[in-house]
Parts: sequence; C-alpha cells; structure tokens
Amino acid sequence: MPVGVENAAAVAEAGAAWTAELISNAVRARGACYLALAGGETPRGCYQRLAGDPYLLSVPWDRVHVYWSDERQVPLDDPASNYGMARTALLDRVPIPPGQVHPLIGDPTPELRQVPAGAGGLPRFDLIHLGLGEDGHTASLFPGDAALEEQKAWVRAVHAVKPPPERLTLTFPVLNAARAVLFLVQGEGKRRPLAGVLAGDASLPASRVRPADGELRFIVDRAAWPA
Repeated sequence: MPVGVENAAAVAEAGAAWTAELISNAVRARGACYLALAGGETPRGCYQRLAGDPYLLSVPWDRVHVYWSDERQVPLDDPASNYGMARTALLDRVPIPPGQVHPLIGDPTPELRQVPAGAGGLPRFDLIHLGLGEDGHTASLFPGDAALEEQKAWVRAVHAVKPPPERLTLTFPVLNAARAVLFLVQGEGKRRPLAGVLAGDASLPASRVRPADGELRFIVDRAAWPA
C-alpha cells in the first residue's frame, strides 16, 4: 500500500527521509550506494530537501553514485534535462565527487556496468526513483511502446508522445532488479492512474514495476490518493 501524506511538501519530506535512510544503509552494508534519480517536477522538492539540513551533513554523499531512470535527449543545460534539474536541486549542493555522477546520455552501458550486478548480471541499484504520468507511464516507458516488452537491453531509446520526444530509459529488467524503488506521486491528475497501478492494471506501464527481490514504495499526497 502507498504511504499517504498531506501535500507536496510532505511528499518531498518523506521521500528525502527514506532516500537518506537507504543511502546510509547501503553504505554501511556495502560501502557505496548506487542511486537512480527521476525527472519531472515531482521529485524536485525531494532533491532540494536532501540538499538541506539534516541530510547535507548526515548522508555519506562521497559514497553515492548517481544515475537516472530516464533522460530527455537534450543538452544537459537545457531546462528540460532531468540531469539539469537534479544538478540545480541537489548535485551542486552536496559533496558527491563529479566522477560518480553518470548522466544517461549517448551509450550509457559502460557506465551502467559500474553498478554492482545482481541476478542474471543485471545492474542492481540500491534505490531507483520513479514518477507516475497521467497516462500511467513511468520513466520514459509509455503505453503501447515497444520498449515495454524489452527483456535483454538495459536501456532503450524511445520516441515519446510528449515533448521532448527523444529519450533514453532504463528498462523493466533493470527497474525490477533494484533493491528498492520509490514512486513519488502528487496532484489530482495522478489519482486515476495510481488507482489503476495499485489495482494491477497491466495496460499501465507503471504497473509492471515489481522488484523481484526488493521493496516497492509509493509516497502519495492527499490530492493523488485513490478515492
């Protein structure tokens, strides 16, 4: 079941708290944390909170390796760039070594090979952040796209139905190999798709995110809470 909170600020607070906890746990257990961030507006508040007290000083940022669950293929300084949003909200404000930040551009496979492998040799992220679209998409996995059926490739190029169209996205095999996946969901427009995802509606791409050996958590504001 999702974790319900009051509003967007509470989504950011709860998301930051759980993310900080998982980063610290991963570093204690394995010496590093491999984190994939999301794009869009919903996670911005979470990333801004992570860059503030108490997380700025309490999180072992120097052990964090940052990736993205999807990326718009635009210049990294473009306002539409997921990397650009995360850079201004979080990365420029915490002491993560630049060599540990891996934008999802070009051929990202060599970078993804640096993520410790799990079952079947898939990258096993400690935590992947995701959002939920009003059409039920997540990352850049849209309804009806051939990338939904990808079973081997870790990353697929897609032509999205919303701008900017050219994107790269992690595929379901990688998403479902994660130790934990966090959906941050807010706004009334997300109520219907969230209800469908929680009911297991297979027509909604986000319904296919089911970590095989990991935790799945939704943090949802009141406006998006299913009736």
